[in-house]
Amino acid sequence: MKNKKSTISDIENHLPEFAPGALIVPSTQDGHSIAERMAAYKIPGVSIAVIDEYQVQWAKGYGLLKAGEPDAVTPQSLFQACSTSKMVTAPIALRLVEQGMLDLDTDVNTYLKSWQIPEAEFTCSHKVTLRRLLSHQSGVNRPDGGFEWDEDSTPTLVQILMGEPPARVQAAHVEFTPGSKWQYANFGYAIIQLILEDILGKPFEDIAEEVIFAPLGMKDSTFRYPLQAEWARREITLHGKEGQPTEPGLIPSAVAHGGLLTTPSDLTCFGIELMRAYQGQSNVLLSPEMARQMFHQEMWVDDLTVFGFPFGQGLGAFLGKEGANKFVFHPGGNDPGASCLLCLLPETGQGAVIMTNGLQGLLLTVEIVSAIAHEYHWYGSPMR
Repeated sequence: MKNKKSTISDIENHLPEFAPGALIVPSTQDGHSIAERMAAYKIPGVSIAVIDEYQVQWAKGYGLLKAGEPDAVTPQSLFQACSTSKMVTAPIALRLVEQGMLDLDTDVNTYLKSWQIPEAEFTCSHKVTLRRLLSHQSGVNRPDGGFEWDEDSTPTLVQILMGEPPARVQAAHVEFTPGSKWQYANFGYAIIQLILEDILGKPFEDIAEEVIFAPLGMKDSTFRYPLQAEWARREITLHGKEGQPTEPGLIPSAVAHGGLLTTPSDLTCFGIELMRAYQGQSNVLLSPEMARQMFHQEMWVDDLTVFGFPFGQGLGAFLGKEGANKFVFHPGGNDPGASCLLCLLPETGQGAVIMTNGLQGLLLTVEIVSAIAHEYHWYGSPMR
């Protein structure tokens, strides 16, 4: 058996090239180095953590926090989790379901106090429920490009949902019959955030700290933005397609859909807890029954415009393979240049988190996760 240093070296020097329509790309012995691929995609910084046998095996940073400046990426550098934040938000809501405070199949307007989803022809017989919000089947519209707002002012979450200044976004509304089809929607998770805040009477940032971060020892994770000074020194800068530094682009009030700042090491702790719950070995966050429900396929999605391949939709997570090779994942990309991927194999206790500070980060991420999958034999035998 190879030692850890040799394993890491093989991953770093055998990256296959990205192939459209695949999350795991076939590998070859003459693959590229991670440094070469970072340069090709103009990505200054990458951070990786790998899970094997339900434990963090290693974590390592590559490159720079900001192009042209000396600060190096380390395992403690803070990256944007982007839409992978949704996979962290989901178990907060599911925990309240277990506690009897929420129900997966009740009209969520029953819980909303600060704002209500407008009634429409589509909601006469089919209501927006928590299950449908979590699984992107709610019928809620999807503003292209995320949430925008006027400079020098921050809209509240309710102003964003209502489409009122200083928010610059179409108001949240139901545009097709809930439950009739799949449509990925950031607004759905903004609504989940408001449900949690209305039910518990506290900011979502505090809820996440109490339910997720503190119990799991995730000391480098927060939904609060801007960061306090000590954390800001470890924060990445985002970079555009040509590798040029850009602004963070995070809105402090709507965070549940894509506002988590964290490290791959912290996200692997979260992933390990979910896998252990799935296996019946823990209930710190969710019961085994609820963890299995989170990773259960609600529907199959053939929308090739999203990831380029069909996938299963769970409650806050996407599913690739099923059965003994069950593959659970959630990618994310924030404009103008950050990316994240959390992937888990709950039947075998394996997985990885890759985070970048470049616009083309998910292309590089597919190559890195492929090299990890091949090296750790994710599907039972050597894949190279």
